[in-house]
Amino acid sequence: MEEMIFNLADSRLFFNDLEECDQVHIDDVASDDNGQDLSTYNFGSDGFQSPAGAGSLCLGSGVHGGVDWMRKLAFRYRRVKEMYNTYNNNVGGLMGSPKREEWLQLRREMEVLTDLWLTQALKALALINSRPNCVNVLVTTTQLIPALSKVLLYGLGSAFPIENIYSATKTGKESCFERVSQRFGRRAVYVVIGDGAEEESVAKKKNMPFWRVSCRADLEALSHALELDYL
Repeated sequence: MEEMIFNLADSRLFFNDLEECDQVHIDDVASDDNGQDLSTYNFGSDGFQSPAGAGSLCLGSGVHGGVDWMRKLAFRYRRVKEMYNTYNNNVGGLMGSPKREEWLQLRREMEVLTDLWLTQALKALALINSRPNCVNVLVTTTQLIPALSKVLLYGLGSAFPIENIYSATKTGKESCFERVSQRFGRRAVYVVIGDGAEEESVAKKKNMPFWRVSCRADLEALSHALELDYL
């Protein structure tokens, strides 16, 4: 699956161009986008390339590359957003055959090997999504573009709008949690679900309830708690 994740990221989501220009959030360079129509834009011949040390040009240092370069960078992130929103419920259509059949077979095998872990996770996420005032937010230590590829390939696109996905690769999870808090407000109730020490530590620091999920039974308990409105 890892190979498939990076193949999709490279072939359809510009990871070759964007690996050295990773962003925390899909809209972080949107201010550099002039809104140009991209329907006939040729990304392959626009002269964009990630120069050595590109991270310093577009990662939170306040120092940007040239205006033209940043605009081309923003175009790529806009197209990634369009692709995600178009195919978040139909990643097979993005992959094409025979990759689609290979992906479906791999998904089936994973479900057997993990005792339907993904099915159980999707159940919990769907329960949260079904509530009028609740949303799912993903904070991951994976770089943003591979993270989006992973979400699509695991069939989680319908559970996580692209605007609700944050990459903590460069900034750490505490910084991402702070951004989420600023976006949704201090009055919102946040429940952190995960299995890592970092998110548990940050949740405790910010007085957010933490629900540990380290096995399938934890996921079943989470779904049960959601069904009974305990969460």
